Amino acid sequence: MTQAVVGDPGERVPGRWWTVRLDAVGRGSTAVRVRCSRPACAEQRLASTADGRAAAVAHLKAHLRAVPAPRAEAYCACRAESCRTHLPDTTGRPARAEPWRCGGPVVLAVVADREGRWWQAMECCSRCAAATPGAKTVGTSRTPGAPRTTERPPPAATGVGAPRFSDHQPPVPTGVGAPQFSDRQAPAGTGAPTPRSVPARRRPRQGKIAQRIVPHDLLPDTLRDELTELGDLFRAYQRREQPDLELLADLQERKARAFTTWAAVTGDDTLREEARRAEQAAATIGLQHQQRTGVTYGDGPAVTRLLTVPTQWEHARSVLAHIAGHAPLPGPEARLLALMLTLRTAHTGTGNLVGQDVNALGLTDPRDLLEKLTGCGWLSLPGTVDDLLASRPENPTPITVPSLVPPEDGTGPFTFGRKMRPKLSGWAQRVVTDKKLRKTKATAGTRLLALTLATRTDPSGRLGPGGQGIALDTLTTRVPADPDGLQDLIDRLTAADWLTGATLTDTHLTGRLTERVLPLTCPLLQDLAPRSGSEPDE
Repeated sequence: MTQAVVGDPGERVPGRWWTVRLDAVGRGSTAVRVRCSRPACAEQRLASTADGRAAAVAHLKAHLRAVPAPRAEAYCACRAESCRTHLPDTTGRPARAEPWRCGGPVVLAVVADREGRWWQAMECCSRCAAATPGAKTVGTSRTPGAPRTTERPPPAATGVGAPRFSDHQPPVPTGVGAPQFSDRQAPAGTGAPTPRSVPARRRPRQGKIAQRIVPHDLLPDTLRDELTELGDLFRAYQRREQPDLELLADLQERKARAFTTWAAVTGDDTLREEARRAEQAAATIGLQHQQRTGVTYGDGPAVTRLLTVPTQWEHARSVLAHIAGHAPLPGPEARLLALMLTLRTAHTGTGNLVGQDVNALGLTDPRDLLEKLTGCGWLSLPGTVDDLLASRPENPTPITVPSLVPPEDGTGPFTFGRKMRPKLSGWAQRVVTDKKLRKTKATAGTRLLALTLATRTDPSGRLGPGGQGIALDTLTTRVPADPDGLQDLIDRLTAADWLTGATLTDTHLTGRLTERVLPLTCPLLQDLAPRSGSEPDE
């Protein structure tokens, strides 16, 4: 910042200025380092951000205890850092009614970053301390009535050539081994420093990303530059006439890495949450790009799925979860039939059905099941069960599931709309009527297990989040079977070329769906490998 000499140059001395910083040691490490602007103070390295802040505050207090009282003959140190009160207004805004006047006794003020990354102490007048946001006065000069400064000096005295203090000048000791203020002060007896022709130091350009301001003093510099550049690239992407999903996925991936580093530097958990959202969004966008172009994004194979977007996959899982908690009758056959009827009537509670839709499920006695469903009131038919089983596509039977008819407020158990319902119903029909399942005469439990596994894989077909397997209690909730019965169903799916490498333990089922059924899968996006973000966030 520029320095203005006021009063008698032979009587005034520059105010002392000193900074303690807390910085990350490097990427992938939680260690931090504490650095003081005085070269005589050695750098400290601590294991965590909390330990680093405690050490920085302790170092600050040690300096404040060691330093003499503020000097009445000092002029404001904040002038050397381009504070808003001491610089002429170059923004074009209307000038102040009166020029800034320093005044009051000289004080020792402490200013801290709100995020706990740096602490500064300075000698300045009480008026400047009061005008500095967040400044706290910790000491006042012993000589009251120190000469007040005059009006702001002319531009020649506050311009580019105004002096600064160097960290390479000799310190002014106050005791052997005691902490001192920064060396940035003129030698005793020389008065205020004389102007020199060194250009004024400029702060880095302020960046913005995800509605956040990138601090100009954020370290390391490479992180600050990356965040600033990413903000510019996101804004440029929003101005594009045509979308580029591959580019957007890459931007979100970079954003996730940058925000993870930013969170490690500052200890801000909201930045970690933003990074996780960026990872999920990059995975989603990458899969959308893969579906549209057939080009592989990431480690998974390029697969053209029957349900093409993640929202459809979530809706499919919601229907399976609903039936697991609201099955009208016990047993796998009743649950499978209730599932297929729910998918036919999910939007309005009504739909059309033909006999072939029921007969294709491989049920032992479909007539008996339909009569039980109508008898308990879960299903309503305009005629008899025999009429339904005999109906053909040219004359379908209208059916109603009263529990799915929306109430007056329009709310129901599902959030998908009219166009989504037939897509989900068609997907489920493709799974349960798979050619090899029909050839092996798969039971209703086997087909329910096939539906469940199809909705709980990673993009490459491995079972469970990140290929870690599916919890046994999740399987038994979706498929009514004990562990021995579940092993039999797994063997049947393996024989039907649905499942390979399956291993059932006391807690999990691991394995992989075969390549031929990958188009029927609905991957779990939230468990994909690290990627970045979602939509452009600017």
